[in-house]
Amino acid sequence: MAVKPSRSEKKILYDKKLCTLLSQYSQVLIVHADNVGSNQLQKIRTGLRGDSVILMGKNTMMKRSVRLHAEATGNEAIMNLVPLLVGNVGLVFTKGDLKEVSEEISKYKVGAPARVGLVAPIDVVVPPGNTGLDPSQTSFFQVLNIPTKINKGTVEIITPVELIKKGDKVGSSESALLAKLGIRPFSYGLVVLSVYDNGSVFDPEVLNLTEDDLIEKFATGISMVTSLSLAVSYPTLAAAPHMFTNAYKNVLSVAVASEYSFPQAEKVKEYLKDPSKFAVAAAPVVAADSGAAPDASAKVEEKKVEEEEDSDEDMALNLFE
Repeated sequence: MAVKPSRSEKKILYDKKLCTLLSQYSQVLIVHADNVGSNQLQKIRTGLRGDSVILMGKNTMMKRSVRLHAEATGNEAIMNLVPLLVGNVGLVFTKGDLKEVSEEISKYKVGAPARVGLVAPIDVVVPPGNTGLDPSQTSFFQVLNIPTKINKGTVEIITPVELIKKGDKVGSSESALLAKLGIRPFSYGLVVLSVYDNGSVFDPEVLNLTEDDLIEKFATGISMVTSLSLAVSYPTLAAAPHMFTNAYKNVLSVAVASEYSFPQAEKVKEYLKDPSKFAVAAAPVVAADSGAAPDASAKVEEKKVEEEEDSDEDMALNLFE
């Protein structure tokens, strides 16, 4: 007959097991385990088998083991786990993709009835329709102020009713009515509260970020840096193109308003002296839009304008280089 280990021996074995897992795994999901049964937990273990391990235990024992591991290895970053061990929680050690493991855990949820005294995790709304209950059951509905009518010998709910609000305790009347209607409004499973990854701790919402989300946030940050740099006239890489453009506009304005000139300003002055050149430049565009083929003279003028524009662009590039 095997001898059962003593309480102190169990603690030693638990410390050894947790310290071994902390050495082998650098990624840990802290999960909330309220109202999760042993059969349900076993199914989750089976689903995660291969690259993940679930370890439950008392918070005091887990904190103690984490401290012992930090002292033995000198890994102070692991102490970030200690403040997270509050309430009915467990640890999921994994070497797989954190998002995939989190999604796998969320699959194993079981429907549960609304028991008396239970705090509602979500709003419970009773939908309208025929309940299948006989007219003698109307007292339940009257107590809860649910509008009903008798239709073909059964009770029918007229409008949807918010029976229980999130955070409220389930009363005896609400529990009895939901049981009669066969509604199991709540579902329970392991809920990821926090994520530990190589010493860093963050919310599980971070796992849902996509590349598009990161690019959008990065672009927003660049835009803010650019705006701030322009506002305080402080040069940065993000603001440099705008600063050069604004400087060019200022110099061009001075050149147009005075006798001073430079090659890039000559064409602008020509357009201002002879506005008909605007029409000549716009003529090929208008002809293309209307579908009419431009005549030979218009083609020659268009080619000339394009050559002048290319020359101006080359001069502008040389100026900034």
